[in-house]
Amino acid sequence: MQFGDYRVEIVPDAEFRLDGGAMFGVVPRALWSRAAPPDEENRIRLQSNCLFVEAAGERVLIETGMGDKWSRKHAAMYGLRRERPLAESLESITGCAARDVTVVVNTHLHFDHAGGNTMLDAGGRPVPAFPNARYLVSRDEFEHAERPHERDRASYLPENWRPVVESGQLELMPAEYEVVPGLSMETVAGHSRTMQCPRLRRGAQTLFGFADLIPTRAHVPLAWVMGYDLFPVETLEAKKRLLPQAAREGWLCLFYHDPEAPLARIVEEDGRPRAEAVREFDFATSSK
Repeated sequence: MQFGDYRVEIVPDAEFRLDGGAMFGVVPRALWSRAAPPDEENRIRLQSNCLFVEAAGERVLIETGMGDKWSRKHAAMYGLRRERPLAESLESITGCAARDVTVVVNTHLHFDHAGGNTMLDAGGRPVPAFPNARYLVSRDEFEHAERPHERDRASYLPENWRPVVESGQLELMPAEYEVVPGLSMETVAGHSRTMQCPRLRRGAQTLFGFADLIPTRAHVPLAWVMGYDLFPVETLEAKKRLLPQAAREGWLCLFYHDPEAPLARIVEEDGRPRAEAVREFDFATSSK
């Protein structure tokens, strides 16, 4: 798909499930279950929708999903389902093999965003999954991952980044930086203090990835904030700032965990934001 003069693709990794109450915080189940029906264990469907950008001689992959290093026990706990490894999906959708990726970017290092950074070699040791790529993550996020808070410690699995440190491929970046011309990463507090969001600008068009600030289209209503967020009031303030701008400027929005339609545009009705799904055909047409 073309976005201005850049090529952009959504590369899904794997479907998984998390507790619906945790995913919607103080929102009553009677409300959130209409938008995200839970299973018998109260878990809702989620996806890891990685973003591929081919631009300026670089092949950039933002996020690497859940990865495939999970034990049978933990795969069952998270209801993990995948049709094929991320590398196969990447090559099928983009024509780009893992060895061809030149830059990997993590918005943060939680296991559902950085799990595919590494894979197990023949000896069962985690090694970089993208052997020729530079891996970029903010210095603040890396330092937090190495010394996590008690509330988010379980989300940080060192095997997802330490092999990349050992290989010399990890580059620590500032709170705001540009990956390639027009593609920037910016820190937005709420889910944590160090998570970043990607913003791609080409001409008058903007693609904005909300990462875990707004994980699915169902989380667009202002008060629908995850229980996982360390700073929920800051999440709310960021939503109040970004969503009206997204509606006003017609941003194409990426909801990383949406299981059905990760691309959407924001519309406002009576001052309330709502996400309207954008299908691939519409995206390709509107981007020309």
